[in-house]
Amino acid sequence: MLIVRTDRELEVPRVDAALRAAGHTLTLLPDGVSEDELIDALREADLLLMCYTPITARVIESAPRLKGIVKYGVGIDAIDIDAASARRIPVVNVPEYAEETVAEGAMALMIALAKRLKPIQRAMDGEGWIWPEAKWMGQDLSGKSLGLVGLGRIGRSVARMAGAGFRMRVLGFDPHAEASRFATAGVERCSELHSLLAQSDFVSLHSVLNDETRGMIGAGELAEMKPTAFLINVSRGALVDEAALLEALRSRRIAGAALDVFSREPLAKEGHPLAALYVMDNVIVFPHLTFFTHEAMQRLEDEALERCLEVLAGRPVNVKSRDPRLRAQRHGVQFTE
Repeated sequence: MLIVRTDRELEVPRVDAALRAAGHTLTLLPDGVSEDELIDALREADLLLMCYTPITARVIESAPRLKGIVKYGVGIDAIDIDAASARRIPVVNVPEYAEETVAEGAMALMIALAKRLKPIQRAMDGEGWIWPEAKWMGQDLSGKSLGLVGLGRIGRSVARMAGAGFRMRVLGFDPHAEASRFATAGVERCSELHSLLAQSDFVSLHSVLNDETRGMIGAGELAEMKPTAFLINVSRGALVDEAALLEALRSRRIAGAALDVFSREPLAKEGHPLAALYVMDNVIVFPHLTFFTHEAMQRLEDEALERCLEVLAGRPVNVKSRDPRLRAQRHGVQFTE
């Protein structure tokens, strides 16, 4: 069968090798491939593997032989799932491979902000040594308040690390999570986002991206945060009004931010609306790599390959995600609790 994999820059060599060893033809497409180029590549394709490339209704409608779409990753906002469902094409992701990994990444970014690692490292690189002046003074995490926006798998992992590990007070906002989830995770429940923002020394985003959450952190929400507070985003860039965030950082309305994700990726030093972030000492920019460890990639490749083989064999595809957009599918899927 013919298989197309987009975003070839994210290497999954064991998946590629296994599919080729099984006798399938595999076409790899780069990040940034145009819609028309993708349509051309998919005209005879049986399976599509994707990570970041938008899979629009036009793309789906132009692939008459397509039997399944496998997202080798978590977020599914780039896929027109309604269009796929209309064609009875199952869509599946790999939701569990990096929940601890990304949580560790969020904690690492939080520590880096608190300890002022970026400006201190820059000073050490330039001067060789610095002395304990006020401008280098960091802060403890212990005793601080962490606000989690979203209490899914990753959010709960961060809550455990921050609460039990660093003795932080952990607050949470998630209108779709039952009260028992907060209690089990040891998280104080906030019924309003603004209440969480006003109390938190660090705000960490762990929500899925959908129509409800897009731009949920805007100018008004940033104004609710303490001027000493930091924002961490390891989820999706579009959860934040990035123009408003840039202004809040420039004006020191908030103390800083650590960002692993951006609405427009890749980030770039020139020609990108967020290029100014690179020179800000109170901002850490990370290249969407908090998921990228040996262990997580092993899990990702194992799961993605299993889902591919299910599609190619004509078996129902195992959907492990709790995302209602995937759970609404009625054709070619089976659900794992």
